Formats: sequence, structure tokens, C-alpha cells
Amino acid sequence: QISDDEEFKNGVATIFNNDDDNSSKLGKGSDKSYIETNHARVIDGKGKSGRYVRLYSNGNTSDELNHYCEVEVFGSAK
Repeated sequence: QISDDEEFKNGVATIFNNDDDNSSKLGKGSDKSYIETNHARVIDGKGKSGRYVRLYSNGNTSDELNHYCEVEVFGSAK
């Protein structure tokens, strides 16, 4: 999710959501799960803008563990 609100209460845009059963209670998503590789994954920001980025995760397709090796966010100043 991205937002200009640091508390993520207003103007929140979700740009990737594969929670197909709404188990995280943030809304049901329609994005497909994927298998991470050493080639990384680029997620399109879909033209949305915001100052803050928030990542939610609840395990993976194999177990309940999360594996963040690196997260990079690129953008341009307004």
C-alpha cells in the first residue's frame, strides 16, 4: 500500500493484493501468488503516488513464514 498519510488512514492505495480469502482483513485481493526467484519481482505502481509505503504479509504459499530479503521503492519528486 502507498499513501501520503503516515498513519494510512486516508488516501490509501493498494497496488498488490493476493489475499484471496481476506484473511488479513484488508480486503479481498485478486492478484495471483507467485514464486520468488533470485531475479526479484517488480510490482507496477499503476500511476499511484504517495510518500509512505507499507507492506503486509502473512506467510507464503508453503508455510507461515515471511521472507523479505530486500525492498526497494523508486519514484520521483512531485
